[in-house]
Amino acid sequence: MNWEAKIITHKKEKRIAVYFEKNAVLITRIKKLEGSRWSQTLGVWHLPDTVENRERFHLVPLSHSLPSEEGVEQIQKFIKWLSSKRYSPSTIKTYSEALKSFLVFYREKAVAEITNEDVVTYNNDHILKNNLSESYQNQIVNAIKLFFTTIRETKIEIAKIHRPKCAKVLPNVLSKEEVKLILNAHSNIKHKTMLSLIYSCGLRRSELIHLKITDIDSNRNIVIIRQSKGKKDRIAPLSTKILEMLRQYYSIYKPKIWLFEGQNGMEQYSDHSLQSVLKQALVKAKISKPVTLHWLRHSYATHLLESGTDLRYIQELLGHNSSKTTEIYTHVSTKSIQQIKSPFDDL
Repeated sequence: MNWEAKIITHKKEKRIAVYFEKNAVLITRIKKLEGSRWSQTLGVWHLPDTVENRERFHLVPLSHSLPSEEGVEQIQKFIKWLSSKRYSPSTIKTYSEALKSFLVFYREKAVAEITNEDVVTYNNDHILKNNLSESYQNQIVNAIKLFFTTIRETKIEIAKIHRPKCAKVLPNVLSKEEVKLILNAHSNIKHKTMLSLIYSCGLRRSELIHLKITDIDSNRNIVIIRQSKGKKDRIAPLSTKILEMLRQYYSIYKPKIWLFEGQNGMEQYSDHSLQSVLKQALVKAKISKPVTLHWLRHSYATHLLESGTDLRYIQELLGHNSSKTTEIYTHVSTKSIQQIKSPFDDL
């Protein structure tokens, strides 16, 4: 099968575009890769620009994509340490891949000889040179700091490893009218219920997919979100409208274990299918904004704040560790700003 891959910038983000003649087998394979998307405007499938994906599509020579034997051994030890500390599989994968990228860069150097100056050089000659994101650089820093705390013989001074100065980006928020259009776009009760539950409870995409039937407590009007980000359980209130919608959905689909099951039954609804449900709703609602499922969670938090809900309760409902994370919604709430009179009106 003939295909070609190259690094592109799409919507201000580095992506790996994969070009090939229409082929059902390749399309099926790419759909299964995490973060894969189809761009209608570019007419190409594209994926996140990660070390793993670069290796998968041969964008770097194989000899340049592997750390030294010592590096491989250290990564395995690091993975075992993270596992023993009960880090989630996704965090272990993220940290080990980030560390691998760093140790590949220094595959000719003994790990014990790596210094803080080497971290600075890596940031300049790899991260910045390849226009990799601030968030990716931050992942690398997290991995390096955590890894070197587990190494006894090292020249690295953990406290002196600096983080990138990240841009302060405001969350994207929809108006209540836009949310209503999206939630009412689908006539399919299953699709409508999934999107409505995300907004009405401020759920993350993965939290919705991992909900079980037993997590809905209709007697107390709550939903229990188990082992979400940071391995924390939390509860969120269920409105009577959502409960009625859930009962209607259940009577038709009768799921067995997961609240929302895939077409094969007994399996969780797929991440890709859930994103497709939103995309279809946007088309039907004639909303051209690049809305993601997380926009619904942001909108939930902002609308709660605008209706007078205390920030501390919003923090609990969203499952944020720090109040600083929740405080960002005060910068997108328009309730107070709309009351300010522009001096232009007095001219």
